[in-house]
Amino acid sequence: MSAQVLIIGAGPAGLMAADVLSAAGARVTLAEAKPSVGRKFLMAGKSGLNLTKDEPLPNFVAAYGPEGSHLRPMLTAFGPEQVRDWARGLGQEVFTGSSGRVFPSVMKASPLLRAWMGRLAAQGVRVETRWKWRSWAGTETVFDTPAGEIHLTPDATILALGGASWARLGSDGAWVEALRDHSPLAPFQPANMGFVVPWSDPMRKQFGQPVKGTELIAGARRVRAEYVISARGLEGGGIYAVSRDLREGADLAIDLMPDWPADKIAARLARPRGKASLGNHLRKALGLDPVRLALLLEFGRPLPEGADLAGLVKHLPVHHAGPRPIDEAISTAGGVMWDGLTPGLELRDKPGVWCAGEMLDWEAPTGGYLLTACLATGRWAAQDVARAIMR
Repeated sequence: MSAQVLIIGAGPAGLMAADVLSAAGARVTLAEAKPSVGRKFLMAGKSGLNLTKDEPLPNFVAAYGPEGSHLRPMLTAFGPEQVRDWARGLGQEVFTGSSGRVFPSVMKASPLLRAWMGRLAAQGVRVETRWKWRSWAGTETVFDTPAGEIHLTPDATILALGGASWARLGSDGAWVEALRDHSPLAPFQPANMGFVVPWSDPMRKQFGQPVKGTELIAGARRVRAEYVISARGLEGGGIYAVSRDLREGADLAIDLMPDWPADKIAARLARPRGKASLGNHLRKALGLDPVRLALLLEFGRPLPEGADLAGLVKHLPVHHAGPRPIDEAISTAGGVMWDGLTPGLELRDKPGVWCAGEMLDWEAPTGGYLLTACLATGRWAAQDVARAIMR
């Protein structure tokens, strides 16, 4: 009789694990607490499903920071090139944008998810929704379901339970209590999140405006990318790219004119101002658009003059009140620590149980890195399960 494998969590990591194991001949039950599968996956695809990033593998792995050393073998086995091939294998053509980000040609997540679920059904995967995992009772895995309490005793279990952001989509971190006695856990922290700024009233007219042509400075990191002024603060791709640095204590500043040296700015500002207001003088002398000018006035007042003002344009300190709440973050850091896992992602203190996806202690910037690592770890754990129980 074929091996029975239980996979808990039907996000990208869990779906990939189910795909690999069912293709290998295992009898797979995929349990999901929500009424449908892939909810966060579908939400990510609403603005264009960023599958991966087309760049050399060493650069790709480096984007994961210190955790990249743990993920390297998994990403080497299933990295950007393999993700593209996987999507094509599900009938979804892909394209690479100017930034190197890879998307399905249709941009949406739903056609890919439908094709994927069709393949899983053809491979015999049993999908159970509204099954909320509670914990273990001896060797049995316990669920609360619409039909009441259910106990299963699989040959192997893969946990793919997500992180702790977007709880309404299923990633609520509730699994922490059940795993606390079986693995060292790093506290969850927000990743790829916006930062709170208590704006003055004049900034209201800038809400929703993108900030272009600047460079964000967070400690030693400098990032040139767009971000957005919102009623809640600063958010968007540029801010997400420095969010880890800010979370870990780096100060935030903005270079409003990264292509101009300070002496050129000072020379322009030294031109006669006449009767022009300081704001008009800055706009005409430097070509500052209304958004950058508003930021300078918001964070730089009272504005100095001369070389000091030029220095402020090049390094404008941003005063913020910390990150947005964890449930609003795109992803999370923290989770099951690597020293509690075997190289195959099996829990050392709970043999027969593997972990995959965002519940592992890693984080990555946006840009396809998040999804690729979820797929890669789900595949890696499934292959280790197959080696362990399907000899």
